[in-house]
Amino acid sequence: MTQPLRGTRILDLTNVLAGPYCCYHLALMGAEVIKVERPGTGDLARVLGADPMRNKAGMGISFLAQNAGKKSVTLDMKSDRGKVLFKQLLKTADVLVENFRPGVMERLGLEYEVLRAENPNLIYAAISGFGQHGPRKNDPAYDQIVQGISGVMSITGTADTAPNRVGYPLADTVGGLTAAFAIASALNAKPRGTFLDISMTEAVISTMGWVVSNFLIGGVIPAAHGNENTTSAPSGTFATADNPINIAANRDEQWQALARYLGRDDLLSHPDYTTREDRKRNRHRLRAELEDVLRTRPAAEWVPELNAISVPAGPVLSVADALADEQLAGRGLVGALQVAGEELCLTGSPVVANGFRPMPQTPPPELGADNNAIWAELGLTEREIKTLEDEGIL
Repeated sequence: MTQPLRGTRILDLTNVLAGPYCCYHLALMGAEVIKVERPGTGDLARVLGADPMRNKAGMGISFLAQNAGKKSVTLDMKSDRGKVLFKQLLKTADVLVENFRPGVMERLGLEYEVLRAENPNLIYAAISGFGQHGPRKNDPAYDQIVQGISGVMSITGTADTAPNRVGYPLADTVGGLTAAFAIASALNAKPRGTFLDISMTEAVISTMGWVVSNFLIGGVIPAAHGNENTTSAPSGTFATADNPINIAANRDEQWQALARYLGRDDLLSHPDYTTREDRKRNRHRLRAELEDVLRTRPAAEWVPELNAISVPAGPVLSVADALADEQLAGRGLVGALQVAGEELCLTGSPVVANGFRPMPQTPPPELGADNNAIWAELGLTEREIKTLEDEGIL
């Protein structure tokens, strides 16, 4: 279980985030992932990130985040010679992943039907913003665009602040994980060979299950409710003497235990808070009543005490604090690789299998780092590889 995809070769034609994130998780599960990049520039993420010097060197932090454990070759897929080499490489692969706009591979003459003729067992995964057909298929699909079109921004924030963007590239990462799941499933099929059309927008909407179902089945118009959990009350974010905490008293017995622990037994018999629906209707007044007590002591005291009486509670942490938290740190999600004398910290797989967490074993590759090894596998000599590099094909 520690490397279930060992022996699987994946050609990663992707750029920036959704596709590279997909292939990163496949690599963590043991797959051999070969990035096929444009000569001279490679993945755009190589020049993205918070460190200008790394960007200049073509190893931007945005690239480092999801490309460890991969190999890199360069290839001009627009050239006739490049197309021939690509088809040769494709015959050795199990999976191809691309996140171009629909139609790009067809214009190159490398669409699925053509490639399937070269490799009938090929799993071809196309990740795009909106899918391979439909009126938006050719629209640019940056994460924020998808967040807006999917409806996510309309329900993020409060009634006064929405629409708000989620604070990280939600659509890219959800799209990438969806593609990785689909590819892993397709690898299990007998016989192999399929075309996977992954829409980032549809992947995001799928994760909005309760919101979408409340609208489709219950006729409830989705709205922005800030930090409130609309399915219950008191359930949301509450102020304390210093930092906010989350409390999820979703069950009646949890609500009763909370009220009693805070010394507010009177709220239990108050007609505005008798039932779950009463508390939901009057959630803001109820929160204010509870915060009168919660503000008297700091978050670090309330959280363990409430959990001890089976009222779910947790701190609201910054990213830095979350990474330093003893729970996360103790489970080893973040590991370090030694790269040219530098310690490079990266997250591994969120999956622990048989007590083992898959972590990247090799650093993110320099552009074209594996040209000699991979192209030599196809029979090219060292001199031929050098000539093709000089011609800009590799």
